[in-house]
Amino acid sequence: MTAVVGEKAPDFVLMSTNGEQVSLASMKGKNVVLYFYPKDMTPGCTTEACDFRDQHENFEELDAVILGVSPDPIDKHHKFIDKHGLPFLLLADEDHSVAEEYGVWTLKKNFGKEYMGIERSTFIINKEGMLVKEYRKVRVKGHVEEALSFIKEKMA
Repeated sequence: MTAVVGEKAPDFVLMSTNGEQVSLASMKGKNVVLYFYPKDMTPGCTTEACDFRDQHENFEELDAVILGVSPDPIDKHHKFIDKHGLPFLLLADEDHSVAEEYGVWTLKKNFGKEYMGIERSTFIINKEGMLVKEYRKVRVKGHVEEALSFIKEKMA
């Protein structure tokens, strides 16, 4: 199964940086911004995380929870959070099973080398657990503001 706009978002359970298992079902009643990113501490991922950090309060005002997901382990996520003051949870999808469910674990190419990895993507899920918007192959610049505007205009 892959995530489809207009349908129920695939549920998941992943370990989070608060030391607890987090499921999508546990977020019912909140809007969820579920963003997948390739790797902690890399330039694009750091910029994206810091953009979400800088807009965090604006998302909260719209009753939206930000959840970042990458294949990195929890200890690496903690370093990322500590270094950049991230106020939201990061989830460890080490076996990339959730990334596969959302269709973002893809074949990538870099300098002629092919490998499997995360395609930077964001999914906006409403309070009832329905996937209402997806952004795939995200370009970092301006993306967080675009997602925030969508929630303000369509879900507030």
